[in-house]
Amino acid sequence: MKPPARSHIASSFTLIKGAMIDETYAVFAAWDFGLSKKENLERLRRENFIGVRTAARLRDFIFVLNRRFDPNDRDRALVLLARSGCPIEEWKPILLWHMTRDEFLLRDFLVNWLFPTYTSGAYRVRPEDLYEHIRSVRLRGGKIEHVWSETTLNRVAAALLKIAVDFGLLRGSVVKEFSGYHLPERSFLYFIYALREQTQSPRKVLGSEDWRMFLMLPSDVERELLRLHQYRKVDYQIAGSIIQLTLPCANACEYAERMVA
Repeated sequence: MKPPARSHIASSFTLIKGAMIDETYAVFAAWDFGLSKKENLERLRRENFIGVRTAARLRDFIFVLNRRFDPNDRDRALVLLARSGCPIEEWKPILLWHMTRDEFLLRDFLVNWLFPTYTSGAYRVRPEDLYEHIRSVRLRGGKIEHVWSETTLNRVAAALLKIAVDFGLLRGSVVKEFSGYHLPERSFLYFIYALREQTQSPRKVLGSEDWRMFLMLPSDVERELLRLHQYRKVDYQIAGSIIQLTLPCANACEYAERMVA
């Protein structure tokens, strides 16, 4: 039996623990599909083969990894890429997309705060700029498990900006600035496949709010599709209001395998 969905739970604990990109990559690179998720995580707990410094940090990492991902099912393609040595800069945005499926606070921040702030022309952002947005998370469907103190509010805001830096959307330490982010081509293609699986509609692929996580407008998505069509990596046709998108692979998992073949 699968655990109940947590896509609307606004968890401050998992968010404050951060992106943990390198650790997650290392675990997935060693993932054994012949074992259950529980057995893989127990092996990590027992062997600590990624070299986490303390038992407490390892325990917290395993807790967060267990919350965020379903490596043998929904997130299988992400694990396949790590196991096959996908370059980390191409893997990172794919990791971010998979993370946001069960990290409501992160997805809400990227889609409903960072992207509008970026398109408004802002250059610098500070943790206190996020406070009003975070306080209103329930209005956008988020469910808070515990009442947050002011300290937790501050930590959540700082963690959101730090994660944006870790994934290259922002830069800076004390003061965060927009970095002129560019989504790698093969990562972009992965999302085309993943969104096509979800929506079954080329028009919905272009209009998906998921592109906001990478600071992309629908016009940016279309421009990239036209470029890829020109290089025969996709078949993208427009005739009036009709959009046709034909892809060489059947789904995201098949494309992930081709990425690292």
